[in-house]
Amino acid sequence: MLTGDSSVSSGEAFVDSYSILTNIHKAHQSMGYCPQFDGLDNMLTAAEHLQLYARLRGVPEKDIKQVVDSLISRMNLSEYANRCAGGFSGGNKRKLSTAIALVGNPPIIFLDEPTTGMDPKARRFLWNIIIGIVKEGRTVILTSHSMEECESLCSRVAIMVNGQFKCLGSPQHLKNKYGDGYTVTLRVGGEDPNLEAVSEFIKSLFPGAVLKDQHHNQLEYQFPSHGLVLSQVFGHLEANRKIFDIEDYSVSQTTLDQVFINFAKNQTDGTDEDTLSAPNELEEERRPYPDEEAGPRTSFVRMSDFTPDTVDV
Repeated sequence: MLTGDSSVSSGEAFVDSYSILTNIHKAHQSMGYCPQFDGLDNMLTAAEHLQLYARLRGVPEKDIKQVVDSLISRMNLSEYANRCAGGFSGGNKRKLSTAIALVGNPPIIFLDEPTTGMDPKARRFLWNIIIGIVKEGRTVILTSHSMEECESLCSRVAIMVNGQFKCLGSPQHLKNKYGDGYTVTLRVGGEDPNLEAVSEFIKSLFPGAVLKDQHHNQLEYQFPSHGLVLSQVFGHLEANRKIFDIEDYSVSQTTLDQVFINFAKNQTDGTDEDTLSAPNELEEERRPYPDEEAGPRTSFVRMSDFTPDTVDV
């Protein structure tokens, strides 16, 4: 809706102070867009794509070559500059689509699952590019299914279910508010580790602890956050390490993956009107958070991907 691809069902939005309802053409001048499915011409080379979009963007003719060369170099596409895009790998197509979104240095950039089809090395490369864009003072709004990607890139995260935002805040804020507690992992030493004794010890001190996994000499527990004092967890484990021969242990917070799954399990196929019209009880109040970076131009938003029927709700 913000890019003008879909009709706005209700409400209003502004991109760089321009209304998307009454002044969408001005709004377009302030945004770059990398769609989920590459909008490339298989018969054009990478350089020709960028030349085309540079002219559409209004880049002066004398500057086009410099702009194209700079983007090709930045996206590590020099080897493919004069090759037709139809023969590109999925990762290189995504790089070229991202480069097109950067033509003209727009202040706001929309990236719809920019790392789809990329190998880990190429994905990390593009992450660094996105981080560099933000450091230049521009805003990036991206969608992703990868919680690792969100934690690496996003200063603000939104999770959408059935066409509605259910939460908005920094990754740490969401884990604090919607997480299920803490994961405690213990590794017991010795040739014949006495795991039963360690289990009885944990149950006696933390009745709410749930054993999630047991493998050889390792135990993994889920501790509820309600009524739990972390200092007591560390204190008890440290005081009894030698008694139970605990070689090492770790205490970690609920991951963003688990938070996302807790919300996503309420996702429907978009046909349940009662579900879609239900009030948003978990929607986070719109206020700044202590652990959230300040400034609209240094923030990201992520949301899950849904079917077209659901998106239009």
